[in-house]
Amino acid sequence: MAQFSEAMASSKSDGLDSVISVLELIKEPMISVPQNYVQIDQQDPSFPVCSDHPLPTLPIIDFKLMVSVDTKDLELEKLHSSCKEWGFFQLVNHGVSSSVMNQLRHEIVEYYSLPFEEKRKYMVRPNDFQGYGNTKLDEKLDWGDRFFMITNPVHHRKPHLFPELPPSFRNPLECYLLELQRLAMKLLGFIAEALKVDLKEIEEMFDDGFQSVRMTYYPPCPQPELAIGLRPHSDAAGITILNQVNGVDGLQIKKGGVWIPMKFIPDALVVNVGDILEIMSNGVYKSVEHRVTTNPEKERISMAFFVCPQLEAEVGPVTSLISPQNPPLFRRTGMEKYVTDFFSRKLYAKSFLESMKIESTEKATQLDGSR
Repeated sequence: MAQFSEAMASSKSDGLDSVISVLELIKEPMISVPQNYVQIDQQDPSFPVCSDHPLPTLPIIDFKLMVSVDTKDLELEKLHSSCKEWGFFQLVNHGVSSSVMNQLRHEIVEYYSLPFEEKRKYMVRPNDFQGYGNTKLDEKLDWGDRFFMITNPVHHRKPHLFPELPPSFRNPLECYLLELQRLAMKLLGFIAEALKVDLKEIEEMFDDGFQSVRMTYYPPCPQPELAIGLRPHSDAAGITILNQVNGVDGLQIKKGGVWIPMKFIPDALVVNVGDILEIMSNGVYKSVEHRVTTNPEKERISMAFFVCPQLEAEVGPVTSLISPQNPPLFRRTGMEKYVTDFFSRKLYAKSFLESMKIESTEKATQLDGSR
């Protein structure tokens, strides 16, 4: 664990001077986007935004149908297809307390409304990546203020972040995370069934695993065609559970080389396949590149919950899926190394997952080792 802590401490921000708040920036009248926020390459014509109507809609998985004996098989087929073809789905009747979700929405909005000096005590600190703000990692910045925290294992929580949140915010957030933990484990169990792999193997990897949360506030942008809320990427997690806090759309996924704007059912949670699940399924399920666009009039607030295996686990294709006809596509690595390697890289597209792929000459060696 010491190696993990040291790597995390050296991975990101140089200090508060490198942390920028878009919320503070837009307090002054603005008609154009500052140059360091301009990312016009995001509108590359080779990946055009799909604006034809009607827009494709994400698959919908009904959690109630999945836990019912009479309807489980059909819903499992839909889950399997969604993870293979889309890498995203909307989850309805998920069972997460509506009162907890409503209280959490209120407190997140209240948090982002706090004076800057109040939020400043949660800012990203020198040589860290956790905390509040838009950390400058390269010459360009995304149009959004983030609050990122490791939430599990509990002893990895930063003492100045989660424990220091106002109780009115901390308590519903803790309840929400506990409910998402339970939901995530059930979903992973169903995913194991859909893949026809050993349920126990998946449960042992993810039980009390490495988890984090990212809250993001995307302010209105005067030139949305020039800025990006969150640059294209795939998630490094096993699965991600997204809560569209204030119901404003902005998420786009890339399918067939085309950016497709997503519209979501109110109160649905959005679940997406992460890189780890693509690796574990040996490419059967796909983590999908996605991004967040900006809006000229409306603010967007979201909360993403990232679910990963335990830090002591090994990440690699599930053994039962490997055969001479289906050799491993990805290298095996320890989860601690996986996390530190991810946070040492620039976030872009699926570049991290690509670095995990093995060459054809390596596949035979890996296959021999799995026998």
